[in-house]
Amino acid sequence: MNARTATSPGAEALPVWRDPARWAKAADIFAVLIAFSLPWSTSLVGIFAVIWLLAVAPTLDLRLFLQSLKRPICALPIALFLLALVGTLWSDAPWDVRRYALSPATKLLVLPLLFYHFERSARGMWVLVAFLVSCALLMVMSWLVLIYPGLTLKPEGADRGIFVKNYIDQSQEFALCAVVLAYPVITLLRDKKFWQALLLISIAASLLANMAFVIVSRTALVTMPVMLAVFALMHLKWRTNVILFLTTIVLGGLAWIASPQLQATTDRFARDYRLYKELNQPTSLGLRLVFWEKSLRFFAEAPVIGHGTGSTRRLFEAAATGPAGLAQGEVIGNPHNQTLNVAVQWGSVGVVLLYAMWLVHLLLFRGEGLVAWIGLMVVLQNFFSSLFNSHLFDFHEGWMYVLGVGVAGGMILRAKDTRGGSAMPASTG
Repeated sequence: MNARTATSPGAEALPVWRDPARWAKAADIFAVLIAFSLPWSTSLVGIFAVIWLLAVAPTLDLRLFLQSLKRPICALPIALFLLALVGTLWSDAPWDVRRYALSPATKLLVLPLLFYHFERSARGMWVLVAFLVSCALLMVMSWLVLIYPGLTLKPEGADRGIFVKNYIDQSQEFALCAVVLAYPVITLLRDKKFWQALLLISIAASLLANMAFVIVSRTALVTMPVMLAVFALMHLKWRTNVILFLTTIVLGGLAWIASPQLQATTDRFARDYRLYKELNQPTSLGLRLVFWEKSLRFFAEAPVIGHGTGSTRRLFEAAATGPAGLAQGEVIGNPHNQTLNVAVQWGSVGVVLLYAMWLVHLLLFRGEGLVAWIGLMVVLQNFFSSLFNSHLFDFHEGWMYVLGVGVAGGMILRAKDTRGGSAMPASTG
């Protein structure tokens, strides 16, 4: 009998608190709550994540779970965390700094549990849809805050159109959702389901309009075209790609002309570089160049296992030159590049583990279908945005990666088990 539909004798007589199916359903609900709260609150994400872990624990088959940890998609995130943990031993930073620097890598331990759970749950799409709905609501709120600035929960002087968090997080959410929606839109149009396609087009267009006319991060401006190019190469014919490319240039040019906000964002690239080179001013772009240059020197000093967990700030303090108000005098604990962040602390060993993890997660989503597309875009966005920030270790973008890859990855594994005839216990009811 197939274990997906079978129930063990006496299962109905189990007390509620011992019924794995009820715990699995509770875990699904709290995963939905994590996804829905992510665009709005860090505290709620932490609370719901802890409750999710408690709900998943009674559903674990320890033997099967330990066996699943041998897969590279699970083993590599664990290995990266363990390296960060062991890296506290050779760091010269105070122990409270070492513990604080270790915490961003801790969320990687949730990935194996997400893979395991959603390989058995049929409700993974609930989580992904919850994130989309939440981002759409945040987009509506962003427009309202633009019109009525008093609605914002941010302090006075915050960026325009921001209700909670910041414009970088908001841009990452909106960019991911807008690009991901391209796949179902094309599928619906091919199936002649025009009304459903129009609904998704309107959501995607509203997200893009918000980024163009309200506020957008420069990281999103750089990474989003790459994600769209991947979509075009994978899912469209070359003639369509040419037409789409020309249309994108025209629409992008019109948006730039019509949006003073977009003009100001792009103009800041050249202005920041000029202020940094001529006046040594700590502009966003100038600081990144300083941080990257110094981080490469730090890496060259300890190229194999790095300087240890939490060592970055002390290294920058020792390398600071000139007044604190100038670029060369700035001190930071994060070089705003994920690779350099890992390289400084854990050397080449850490960089190899980081890129191996990105690669195996990317390969997990190389198939066809909406779920594979979502997972692929989550990995690509995190990789390319991590060229300009330490997004894997940042709270918001890091959880976007863990939740997106974990849920979509589990769904991919579940589909493979189904096609292969594997009898995986499932939670459906």
